Amino acid sequence: MGCIPSIFVFQPFLSESTSILKYNDENALSCVINLAFYSARNKYKMVRELPAGRGFADVVFVLWRNVDLPAIIIELKWKKDAITAIDQIKRKNYPAPLKEYAGEVILCAISYEKSGKEHNCIIERI
Repeated sequence: MGCIPSIFVFQPFLSESTSILKYNDENALSCVINLAFYSARNKYKMVRELPAGRGFADVVFVLWRNVDLPAIIIELKWKKDAITAIDQIKRKNYPAPLKEYAGEVILCAISYEKSGKEHNCIIERI
């Protein structure tokens, strides 16, 4: 899928777009995701902290009408692995607000640590 940046593209983009003092801050990561998807704004509406299921999804890309692309749910997880984040998306039913959407939904979990620049990512289609 051309519209989904890989983690390999995400890391250099993150380095170029954030302060070294706030590199692994959830707000900084969310802003970088917004920048990375800027070119897709004509197809998606980005919603941060969307009330979803039993919690709040960190970032959700909701499609404008008549666009044949997947909706995207992103969960950022600090000091936990990406598996924990993807499990949270499913356990708390973050796809619930997209129940009217008939297309594919992409679940993306990104884990990060406060120190270091390594991120892990899991992407699943449902």
